[in-house]
Amino acid sequence: MPDFQLIDTGAVRLRVAVEGTGPLVLMVHGFPESWYSWRHQIGPIARAGFTAAAIDVRGYGGSEKPGSVGSYAMEHMVADIVAAAAALQPSGPVILVGHDWGAPMVWNSALVHPERFRAVAALSVPYAGVPSRPFTEVFRAAFTAKGRFFYQEWFQAEGPPEIEAERDVRDFLRKFYYAISGDAPVGTWPDKAAGATLLEQMVDPQPFPAWLTPDDLDYYVAEFEASGFRGPINRYRNHERDFAWLQPYRERLIEQPALFIGGSKDPATTLFGAITDPVALMQPLVPRLEGYILEGCGHWTQQERPVEVNNLLLDWLTRI
Repeated sequence: MPDFQLIDTGAVRLRVAVEGTGPLVLMVHGFPESWYSWRHQIGPIARAGFTAAAIDVRGYGGSEKPGSVGSYAMEHMVADIVAAAAALQPSGPVILVGHDWGAPMVWNSALVHPERFRAVAALSVPYAGVPSRPFTEVFRAAFTAKGRFFYQEWFQAEGPPEIEAERDVRDFLRKFYYAISGDAPVGTWPDKAAGATLLEQMVDPQPFPAWLTPDDLDYYVAEFEASGFRGPINRYRNHERDFAWLQPYRERLIEQPALFIGGSKDPATTLFGAITDPVALMQPLVPRLEGYILEGCGHWTQQERPVEVNNLLLDWLTRI
């Protein structure tokens, strides 16, 4: 296990898993995960001559958990990343790596604070630029208005999503993780009517795919049984705030060296079917981008394919 530190960002205290010495590589996880989602990357990055650090995002694990929805706006998530980077490495280059929600967090950190971040890598979620409208408008037009369920619509109402997730944390995590993994057959993430709950029609596999061991699942279950899901789900309730905050940066490019790794079976990599080539989408917005798509990989990129991800990531890190 790495060493753990508590960092005071001025707004919250964040738990950070740290190993190694050298230039800082700061890793940011997504939903519903923790620092532990980087368990296969921390050691190899440290042994390659870097300080490998993986935060628990606010609302998760050992980090503080503000109650208000607005506390989880992108502006605050980026501020946490900036503060954590400053505490761990006050000067010198900082490289960001993010997955799932952590990907937009690191993309936007690099966009808004180019002077602070030397390079940025993102897994699963491509960078589509500063939005022209809040994402709530996008998914309501594409799904809700057509009578189709979309999980982020389900997350908008405070209360019911948390109750469903917390009723049986192990059941929730097993079904959610499996449904968008590369092991799940097409249709495991059900196309159901608006008004359904997230877990309706979802499958609990027996056995679970080998990339998440019983011990791994036990760790996640213990973390979420202790912390609950309000903070993690609150991140999805800030699309309008995020849209407003990012508007001053509409003309700015992400000009740092950048890496993207997606999965061919990951719905987030194609922005839920809105695009076919995420690398082509990003190249005008991130001109120094290197992009890779892992065939057959689902959403949990660095956990499903740790060897391939580590090879790509370490090669990129040593070259930049």
